[in-house]
Amino acid sequence: MKSRLIYWLVYAVMWLFSALPFKVLYMLSDLNYWLMYYVGRYRRKVVRENLKKSFPDKSDAERLQIERKFYRYLSDYMLEDLKMLHMSAEDLYRRMTYKNTEQYLELTEKYGGIIVMIPHYANYEWLIGMGAIMKPGDVPMQVYKPLRDKYLNELFKRIRSRFGGYNIPKHSTAREIINLKREGKKMVVGLITDQWPSGSEKYWTTFLGQETAFLNGAERIAKMMNFPVFYCELTKTRRGFCEAEFKLMTENPKETAEGEITEMFAHCLERTLYREPAYWLWSHKRWKASKAECERS
Repeated sequence: MKSRLIYWLVYAVMWLFSALPFKVLYMLSDLNYWLMYYVGRYRRKVVRENLKKSFPDKSDAERLQIERKFYRYLSDYMLEDLKMLHMSAEDLYRRMTYKNTEQYLELTEKYGGIIVMIPHYANYEWLIGMGAIMKPGDVPMQVYKPLRDKYLNELFKRIRSRFGGYNIPKHSTAREIINLKREGKKMVVGLITDQWPSGSEKYWTTFLGQETAFLNGAERIAKMMNFPVFYCELTKTRRGFCEAEFKLMTENPKETAEGEITEMFAHCLERTLYREPAYWLWSHKRWKASKAECERS
């Protein structure tokens, strides 16, 4: 009962805020940035340490500039994410534009599906509208990690399915893909690939000069289904507007070496961050443990 009440309260508040025009939301975002950065100091120690380890060659002043720009982005991202509850499809498709859709569609048709590896960068949540660039009947799949609270989990599933997205819990990914394949459906499978991996599903590499673990689930699914793999290059073009370009990493995943696809994703993301570092989620505790520590545990 308590969780249900929380669900409806949260939903009501989110719906009211999401009804506000972008101009007002960004005014609130400016206030939220000031409160989060200067008053609450939200995860400043984590962000500062991540930036220092990732960009040791930059000066303190340069890293501070990235840090402040990141918090402004984070505040905008939180309210832009909230806006999806009330956002029209037309507005979403105007604000999130796509490049290289010809190859994306061609290989989806040819192989029956593709894998899109996505980083926590810019407004990656707005990719839920990518069904608009697909052929009618094709399935835009979004793999997600379920929240512990079932009511809040349903809330975020509702938001992410507003524009035709097909939500799949992480543990059911392979089964759902196989079922859709048997039904003759063509699909695009979007997977966030840069968070700290739980369990044994880890691929270790050097990323931003640090020993880093990546999820290897996208690579395993690509090889199992022989789906071509794309990197989603996201660019924040201006406040409230984002661009996604799909860059083919491999058309034949079964021909790649173990870990090669995940390694390619890490290199692509590294280039993205060197281009514009402020729009990645630096507040995540991305480097929780070393490889040696994980092997001992």
